[in-house]
Amino acid sequence: MKKDFLQLIIDRKRLEIRAAQKELPEDRIRKKAEEKQREKRPFYAVLAGADVDRINIIAEIKRASPSKGDIRPDLDPFQLAGLYEKGGASALSVLTDTSFFKGSADDFQRARQGSGLPMLRKDFLISSYQIYESVLLGADAVLLIARILSREQLKDYLMLCRELNLDALVEIHNPEDLENAIWAKAALIGINNRNLSSFDTDIRIAMELVSRLETYQTPVAASGISGREDIVRSLSYGIHNFLIGESLVKAKDPAGLIRSLTGRKE
Repeated sequence: MKKDFLQLIIDRKRLEIRAAQKELPEDRIRKKAEEKQREKRPFYAVLAGADVDRINIIAEIKRASPSKGDIRPDLDPFQLAGLYEKGGASALSVLTDTSFFKGSADDFQRARQGSGLPMLRKDFLISSYQIYESVLLGADAVLLIARILSREQLKDYLMLCRELNLDALVEIHNPEDLENAIWAKAALIGINNRNLSSFDTDIRIAMELVSRLETYQTPVAASGISGREDIVRSLSYGIHNFLIGESLVKAKDPAGLIRSLTGRKE
């Protein structure tokens, strides 16, 4: 029987949150987040812009994954962020989970120093504590995974993000996830082609689900997109935003790969 990676991750995340709360209680981290002065970079606005001909790449910094192990553990977040921006990426995504993806808050902050692009903190958020934490980290947006949150949690966390001036990318994988995202009025929808329990991937998932989105919702296809042909297929379904990690992290020329994916020249 295959491991349920998602359950393993969530169980570990609960332990991490409890430990963090002992060091810095939630009322104190909330106050710090509410008082923090920061210059927010426009994550949602870039992806939901009016230019329908533009292909937007959210380029991801990821060292490892539970299913594939090490991808590029020795990467330099500062350097890679700069290369992604040079190639024409529209935004960055940085894995901050340590236990399963070997990411960290330091990876996020180093990437932020290396680029002026808007940044998504990619992690498994199951508590408001982590949203306050994301503000202090300097995130412009956070990932909210519909599958691991109740409808009420998703709605509450979207509201909290608005209060804290954080954009939110709501991740779905199936029609039930989408129903919950619509109920919660999520505007930016990440359609993950990867099943987070098994880590099996099928790029047709995004193509099948995108037609069910509401008119106010903007789709982002994630996982399994590695070449220009995947982009072209997705464009025909009305998907212009793509979150791409593994193929970029492994590439000898990440900037060149981004230009190839978007069809842009030097």
